[in-house]
Amino acid sequence: MGNRMKIAVEGCCHGELDKIYETLEHIEKKNNIHIDLLLICGDFQAVRNMADLQCMAVPQHYQKLNTFYKYYSGEKKAPYLTVFIGGNHEASNYLQELPYGGWVAPNIYYMGYASVIQVAGVRIGGLSGIFKGRDYNKGHFEHLPFDNETKRTVYHVRSFDVFRLKQISRPVDIFLSHDWPRGVYNFGNVNMLLKKKQYFREEIEQDRLGSPAAKDLLYHIKPDYWFAAHLHVKFPAIIQHQAADGNQKITKFLSLDKCLPRRKFLQILDIPHDADKPMKIELDPEWLSILKSTNHLMNLTKMVRYMPGPGSSERWDFTVTNENINQILEDFGGDLSLPENFERTAAIHNPNEPMKNSPPSLVINPQTTLLCTMLDLTDPNAVFLGKDSHIKMEDLSAMESAEDIESETAGDDDEGDGVEDDDDTEYESEPSFTSMSGSERSFLSSSNADDSFFSSNLDISTDDQNTSYNPDEISISDNEDEFDEIMAAQKEAQKCDSSDEKLASPLKNVNIDSESSSLNTSIRSSEDEKTSPVKSAISVDSKSVSPSMGSLNQSDIDDADPELLEILAVQKKHKDSSSESQSLIELAIPNSDEELKEILKEQNALTSQGAVKPSSPAATENNSVADSDKSTQKRNDGTECEESPQTKRLKRRNQQLYTDCDS
Repeated sequence: MGNRMKIAVEGCCHGELDKIYETLEHIEKKNNIHIDLLLICGDFQAVRNMADLQCMAVPQHYQKLNTFYKYYSGEKKAPYLTVFIGGNHEASNYLQELPYGGWVAPNIYYMGYASVIQVAGVRIGGLSGIFKGRDYNKGHFEHLPFDNETKRTVYHVRSFDVFRLKQISRPVDIFLSHDWPRGVYNFGNVNMLLKKKQYFREEIEQDRLGSPAAKDLLYHIKPDYWFAAHLHVKFPAIIQHQAADGNQKITKFLSLDKCLPRRKFLQILDIPHDADKPMKIELDPEWLSILKSTNHLMNLTKMVRYMPGPGSSERWDFTVTNENINQILEDFGGDLSLPENFERTAAIHNPNEPMKNSPPSLVINPQTTLLCTMLDLTDPNAVFLGKDSHIKMEDLSAMESAEDIESETAGDDDEGDGVEDDDDTEYESEPSFTSMSGSERSFLSSSNADDSFFSSNLDISTDDQNTSYNPDEISISDNEDEFDEIMAAQKEAQKCDSSDEKLASPLKNVNIDSESSSLNTSIRSSEDEKTSPVKSAISVDSKSVSPSMGSLNQSDIDDADPELLEILAVQKKHKDSSSESQSLIELAIPNSDEELKEILKEQNALTSQGAVKPSSPAATENNSVADSDKSTQKRNDGTECEESPQTKRLKRRNQQLYTDCDS
């Protein structure tokens, strides 16, 4: 790979194609560059006409036609090759026509439920939709006409598609998802994220923010870049993987905002590509082989069906061999170039005609038919229309006879139960943007020309104030300071970490100094991937206090949870055995006023004496390991007593006073 290509990555589109394309054209003109490819991370809203709006699960005030219909009708053509995945705000009836991917308009390609494609030799993977545990192990049973329930379940990620992606064994350069991988916030500046999105705190503390399915894929595929959206906030992170051969592998994660003025929704990626291949989409032979070999596992019912795994009597490993790839190449005549075979399957919107309320209809898309014929795959819409010779609708109805029982079983595994459904939520955010770079693959940098392909600073200013959308209000810039700080903080934490997991442990505790914006990390425990990221070791003589902490008032104290009796006993033992120079104090909510006064009295005494800091955080952690083993045993083995609401509230408020010394 000699030459380089410029890839624009956008967060949530929400049908604003005109604005996105105008912004890219402006950037090209001002900086004398050429953008080769646009990637969009969901909420694309491929709305062709008014009928498609009936299939979008969005509040009434968000049901807008926007500008995609112009590209569908041929009034306009996308000026950039555009590739997108689905989110949770989509014209689902249209995307369902293309379960394996296809053109939704000339030069605009949808990746399907899950897919891997190649553009000029760069491998791009994608997973559409968002995660909901109650539907994860069901089939893609939804089809027109949608009701209020299926209009939402249709875009929920299914284990079948994730299973297929887990069969990938060859390197992937870029991966797209709408959801964040669960826990990715642990690898970046989580405190800064919470300053922008305070209402994420509870989900982060309980490790519920993001998709567990995407997390599995992140650690399996280990792409160079992972882009996401959905939460409408820009957030960078660096995930360090431990490869089987002992080498280090890094994934750079970036979430982007939605397309609005003064929002950070766009980033430019500079990446090497195969100069011998055209800037066109090619089908990926490994992915085609996976589709073909796993077609028999497809489920089109509401019944719960688990994918096979180790120990199963059914085949579960579909790793693609070189012989499999050669067979695919032979079947396709040695040419995997994607044909430009877009065909309209619905009426074109005419703004001059009165609004038509005709319901959308279930159709078979010729693009899907062609791929299914080549690989002997199942077209779900053909099955639902009774036009598949292998699967009959009556067979599906018979299979669903046990649907109610299976659905109840699936409910037990729903990680989203008890959590407010955010499918229709429009997340708001404040602007904040940084960019990343590496020695070979880099984000464009206006303030660090030496590390980007620019020979001069990036200029996105404009004198044209008459455009419908002002690109002046878009920032794609900037420097790599935040990523450099994240990486430096991770290395420092690994240096101090006494546990064996160096690269696998996330950066859980990042505190922001409001004056210097420097990153300070606390010691991580070996259980970090299972515990709350909002934890840190705090020195009693520290002048800076995390904004998440509040002072401990007597009025806040209620009857303690029984679990804390054990913690208190260990703390008292620790207090008696520690020297006065020990400056790290663990504070738990006591079970009586007298005990509270005793602990606070000792803290005040130590503060007034100007306690000396320990020589190193690692030494402090090691001193407290033995004393904390007993207090953490209940939490680790899951035998703790149920906490009262008051205790939960107080523990959240003082979360950063807990020091985890499990390692």
